[in-house]
Amino acid sequence: MRRIGQAALAALVALGIAGTSLPDAEARTVRWSAAGDANTLDPHAQNIGTVAMVLEQLYDRLISRNTDLTLRPGLATAWVSEEPTRWRFTLRQGVRFHEGEAFTADDVVFSIERALAPTSNYGIFVDTVERAVRVDDHTVDIVLKIPDPILPNKLASIYIMSRSWAERYNATRPQNTRAREEMHTVRAANGTGPFRLVSREQDVRTVMRRNDGWYGWREPDNTQANVTELVFRPISSDATRVAALLSGEVDFVLDPPLQDMNRLRAAPNIRVAEGPEVRTIFFAMDTFRDELLYSDVRGRNPFKDLRVRQALYHAIDIQAIHRTTMRGFSIPTGTFFPPQVNGYLASEDVRLPFDPARARALLAEAGYPNGFGVQLDCPNNRYINDEQICQAVAAMWARVGVRATVRAQPLAPFFAQIQRDDTSIYLLGWGVPMLDALYSFQSLLATRNGAQGDGIWNYGRYSNPRLDELITVMKTQTGEPRMRAIHEALRIYREDVPHIPLHHQVIPWAMRSNVHVPHVANNQPMFRFARVE
Repeated sequence: MRRIGQAALAALVALGIAGTSLPDAEARTVRWSAAGDANTLDPHAQNIGTVAMVLEQLYDRLISRNTDLTLRPGLATAWVSEEPTRWRFTLRQGVRFHEGEAFTADDVVFSIERALAPTSNYGIFVDTVERAVRVDDHTVDIVLKIPDPILPNKLASIYIMSRSWAERYNATRPQNTRAREEMHTVRAANGTGPFRLVSREQDVRTVMRRNDGWYGWREPDNTQANVTELVFRPISSDATRVAALLSGEVDFVLDPPLQDMNRLRAAPNIRVAEGPEVRTIFFAMDTFRDELLYSDVRGRNPFKDLRVRQALYHAIDIQAIHRTTMRGFSIPTGTFFPPQVNGYLASEDVRLPFDPARARALLAEAGYPNGFGVQLDCPNNRYINDEQICQAVAAMWARVGVRATVRAQPLAPFFAQIQRDDTSIYLLGWGVPMLDALYSFQSLLATRNGAQGDGIWNYGRYSNPRLDELITVMKTQTGEPRMRAIHEALRIYREDVPHIPLHHQVIPWAMRSNVHVPHVANNQPMFRFARVE
């Protein structure tokens, strides 16, 4: 277990930022659980929700978000586009990192540069950035390669680190998660956020305590927040997680199992909050290799053929998944981002119909009258009923001749595998922190070309030159030209089937009745707004 050293703790106390200023009688602990844990605490290494849910408590960004996901000042109190390719940020003064370092423009410049590093998984948020420039201690200019109309939305996802702390621990670049690199930032954190890290034992227990020096406690919408300690305990077993909540062993469960929702709603000491998540679940396929991995097909790749992709799509009974596997906690979809995202178009949110006969005919046309075998890669603790979805779909595909062997793994080895392109077809859930269509198109479908962010999550290596042209328009244009590009790209997505979309998640949270955590559509609890009665 990693613990903050006594000398560091003494320094924090001297600075007045360790512990809580609330009287002991008012101390409030929230014991929090989910099925999986963050696989790193490095703030620029792994852009996935399980990491963000922990970093959200520890680190700040230049621009933050409200519980309705609208933008609000963070470490920057103001920002303005002074030129088409230059934004100026005015920084908050008097801020200190948890280990005592003063926050300055140097830390912003460093964090932007770090997010641009080759090992960063956050390059998509700074893909248009040429450089960050220190103007003075409390002013930074961000110079762009091209105009970027949504830069503030992007920077709301970039965590700010202490340059001196990173240098001290040889962590000036992000951890290489593909190689499972070990470094200080995997288990240690030093942010400016509302809570500070006290101890960390991955997959067992993480303890965070209120940072009394955090500027946000004084803001009007935070004055009632009274959580002084967070204890995060991942519990992989659904039954054990629910039992811990009902017994009072934990106070808040991020991902209560769907089969227990009626029981939880009926419990007198439990409150359930729910709503649509900004996340879509889909299958992605290898459309790049000439011979498919983990398949009984030799010398060919079935997924290169549109008819095969369509066949797998037609074979899925999405209403059965909605009704049985998801117990109603899903919104079936024919596209890959939900209505909360700028650019969504209902007329393109149309699924191919469930039609097993058509699926079998398409497979025969493509040269697979007897189907084929393939490995289906899935996480088993990342999305709602992820492994069950894969098992249900595999059974549906079997009825049309496609023999999918499900390989389900915990999130850490699963993501390590797909990020090596070591997969043929896999289940992925995609959140949209920017709340803009560009994020999904650029990350998931742009051709990999070495540019920051392009195709960074395109592990099927799909490539469509026209789609790449439209993504370039999305990056640089505003108004009607940009919306036309998004809508044409959505049409291509629907017609070319680079993914097989399933549904948008509906997420329930469950908590003890005396705990009030505002429900957030990005599935990242903001305990800075929470209250315990």
